[in-house]
Amino acid sequence: EPNVLAGTLIAHTDAVWGLAYSGVKNHLLSCSADGTIRLWNPPEKIPCICTYNGEKEHGIPTSVDFIGCDPAHMVASFNTGSTVIYDLETSQSVVMFSSQIESGVQSNNHINKVVSHPTLPVTITAHEDRHIKFFDNKTGKMIHSMVAHLDAVTSLAVDPNGIYLMSGSHDCSIRLWNLDSKTCVQEITAHRKKLDESIYDVAFHPSKAYIASAGADALAKVFV
Repeated sequence: EPNVLAGTLIAHTDAVWGLAYSGVKNHLLSCSADGTIRLWNPPEKIPCICTYNGEKEHGIPTSVDFIGCDPAHMVASFNTGSTVIYDLETSQSVVMFSSQIESGVQSNNHINKVVSHPTLPVTITAHEDRHIKFFDNKTGKMIHSMVAHLDAVTSLAVDPNGIYLMSGSHDCSIRLWNLDSKTCVQEITAHRKKLDESIYDVAFHPSKAYIASAGADALAKVFV
């Protein structure tokens, strides 16, 4: 609908896997199956500011996020199990996280989602092998790793105050974690399985006490 569509950003040549928006400069990040990550300033005549991972040097990006405590940097995860922090201005990778891969199997290394803590220099990743991992942005070292679900962890969200982490999984559950103690404080069975898949995404409301999830059963749910 022309009255709804405000604009179209064209540059990627394959499926777009992830988006992240920063209100600091109204910039948008996108990552695609074409191997590239792009930084956009949507209102500009030439909206694409920069392209990262142009040679697919780290693999295919699966998820991107702006670094909460440092808007000049962004973090990207890849299907190879790598997680990389980039300097947005120089396009250079500044930190590569040591993922301590336990298995040589490619699918086990796959990262489905990466999120940045809103106030601390911490990055959190969701893995196909049921793990959630925490990394220190400064050293690139892993702080903590835990088996968080009974199936692949597909989605993550951190509440605006940085106290809780929410995770979604193909095991049909949403889990709420205390970030300080890394313990599960609540579990909700949210979506039915469809073709072995269940929850695709989870989100916190920016100011109200609502959470939301989207699933393979074609439902989006809001919980109070």
